[in-house]
Amino acid sequence: MVTNTNSAYCFIAFLFCISINGNIYSQFESSEKIQVFILAGQSNMDGRGDASKLTNDDVIGLSKAKENILFAYNGSQPAPLHVTQIKQDFIRKKFRVDSIFGPELFFGIEMSKQFPDKKFLFIKRSRGGTSLYGCWNPNWSIDKATHVNEQNKPKLFFEMLEFTDAILAEFDPKSYELAGMLWVQGESDSGRKLPSNSYEQNLTNLIQHTRKHYKTNDLPFLMLQVSRGKVADAMRSVSKNLPRVSFIAQSYSEDAFNFLPQYDYMWKGRPAGHYNYEGMKKIGVLFSKEFVKTYSK
Repeated sequence: MVTNTNSAYCFIAFLFCISINGNIYSQFESSEKIQVFILAGQSNMDGRGDASKLTNDDVIGLSKAKENILFAYNGSQPAPLHVTQIKQDFIRKKFRVDSIFGPELFFGIEMSKQFPDKKFLFIKRSRGGTSLYGCWNPNWSIDKATHVNEQNKPKLFFEMLEFTDAILAEFDPKSYELAGMLWVQGESDSGRKLPSNSYEQNLTNLIQHTRKHYKTNDLPFLMLQVSRGKVADAMRSVSKNLPRVSFIAQSYSEDAFNFLPQYDYMWKGRPAGHYNYEGMKKIGVLFSKEFVKTYSK
């Protein structure tokens, strides 16, 4: 396995910490099965929403969601749903924020409103600047990773499975069920000929490999539209050709309900390309609406 040594060591250490604290959340019980969601992707799944912009209503909604939702993030142990304090200086300086959130926050707030008697577990593995052609490829190879200069980055698809498996191992298998997977990724594949041309097949492989690993052929897979080019077209095509796959379109018209605002300042002469508080909030809400409309029993 070719990977960044420090990153891999830290990730393994996280998994070890999880394993030695067996069943620390056994009190998280419900008469119904815990609904487990896997969240994965690059920086817009990681989330750059400015948590300082949360309104009083948002905070009240989050306080209620905390009672029913556990959130495990990039190797961390499950904890009540929360915003993230930024540890990396470059992210803090680039986005000028101290705490951030991703799609999980408002997806969780809305899901807890829709299903106040259910318990949820969100498991997220994300990393900025990573492609489906390289890091996230279920059919990873050194040639593919090198093509997108990711030969020294981790095999994120397999880390996602390992992390999810490690978290679920702390729960009674009869106490939970996989409810769905949320995907926000594709920016790193856009504009690159081979990665964008092969995105449809690679995304199909990712969905099928995940379903096979968890023996759930009908696992709902929800993805946010990325870009307006080949990657977006590939996403739309996969949603039509595979069952129980949802393509959540975004509009680039500011008057549209699914317009997703991004940071409007410039960084190194180019738009940041990341969703701000309002945009990230809308993403979480759109995921929730799609899941409730299409997949809720």
